[in-house]
Amino acid sequence: MGETAKGTGSPPRETAKGTGSPPRQRVWSGSPWEPVVGFCRALRVGNRVIVAGTAPVPPAGEAVADSAYEQMLRCGAIALGAMAKLGASAGDVVRTRMYVTDASDAEAVGRAHQKLFREASPVTTMVVVAGLLDPAWKVEIEVEAVVE
Repeated sequence: MGETAKGTGSPPRETAKGTGSPPRQRVWSGSPWEPVVGFCRALRVGNRVIVAGTAPVPPAGEAVADSAYEQMLRCGAIALGAMAKLGASAGDVVRTRMYVTDASDAEAVGRAHQKLFREASPVTTMVVVAGLLDPAWKVEIEVEAVVE
């Protein structure tokens, strides 16, 4: 399977790391940071699916949501979309990490997390950080899943 580093509709690319290693499948989301930094949105190795830090980047032509709740839902939509391309779903999630820029947004981000991941009830961490790459972003998430 081939894939370009841009676009959300591309199929995963499989690469073998070495003899005996499970193939790696990668999905790119089209983020401008992916080719610059050298990362993919999500990676599957064996039954593990790992999603990179995912910010609330809106669809082309739309503005970043104002509320932390809506931003968290957008982060989840991006992450779950990438996971789906690798055969994983919200029910497969075992760990999440949330980075918020304001502790007063913790309740709203937590409610959105519950809406996104209640089926799995994963272990999670929420950390207050000084800032994210875009000052409009209030939250960023990382997601890990195990596909049975």
